[in-house]
Amino acid sequence: MEVKELERVAAQIRRDVVRMVYEAQSGHPGGALGATDILVALYFAHMRHNPSTFSAAGLGEDVFILSNGHICAAWYAVLARRGYFPMAELSTFRRIDSRLQGHPATKEGLPGVRVATGSLGQGLSVGIGIALGKKLTRDPYKVYVMIGDGEANEGQIWEAALFASHHRVDNLIVIMDRNYKQIDGDTREVLNTDPMEDKWKAFGWEVVSLKEPHHFPSILETLQEATARCEKGKPVIIIAYTTMGKGVDFMENDHRWHGKPPNSHEYERALRQLPCTLADY
Repeated sequence: MEVKELERVAAQIRRDVVRMVYEAQSGHPGGALGATDILVALYFAHMRHNPSTFSAAGLGEDVFILSNGHICAAWYAVLARRGYFPMAELSTFRRIDSRLQGHPATKEGLPGVRVATGSLGQGLSVGIGIALGKKLTRDPYKVYVMIGDGEANEGQIWEAALFASHHRVDNLIVIMDRNYKQIDGDTREVLNTDPMEDKWKAFGWEVVSLKEPHHFPSILETLQEATARCEKGKPVIIIAYTTMGKGVDFMENDHRWHGKPPNSHEYERALRQLPCTLADY
């Protein structure tokens, strides 16, 4: 897909996110808006996957896990617009008995979701297990795991990082959503994890920095670089310096939008900044 089309898709996904969270009056818009461009690049231009043949096992295709599952509004919108399930289902976000729960779940059987996530710290461990499974079965595909930088406060992240390096899990690419914001404020004030790149290097990982995570040529180039570093004995992590709330001026870089819906005035203001580029669900 051409860059211009990726930009159109991402613009619509952001509109989807705001509408979903507003209609549910519940959700996490800030991180979802910030991670949108990377998710669009993965699903529409980079990963090898087929919505029509989705299976929980994930054999013969790339696998994605959203460990920071609270930002799932963007992921659901991407999955729907990529053809995993009908777009009309986005209107059921966070409703009782919906397949689109507030954190990704497997009981509901939503195509595209293989792992229940959102209990922060756990998704990377699961991703390592899937990656090792691919090695055992000689499946030449990759495992991608997105984690949050606030999630890196969890000790399990660093246990998993040590394990992946020690066991040379080199078919694994982690993407850290590095927006410096978490529910209680700036990550550097809550629990400072800088210098982030140096920590992962010290844990034995290949580290790639993505300084322009809202610029599709940069995203695609970085994903290609990360892929080229795979299969060389080390797991790979991309540190992506995203902007929380990207695309909605009053949400950008404001941790208060980590987990609250807009009111009616804020909703209309956000939609004016997010014009419909494809078609609303």
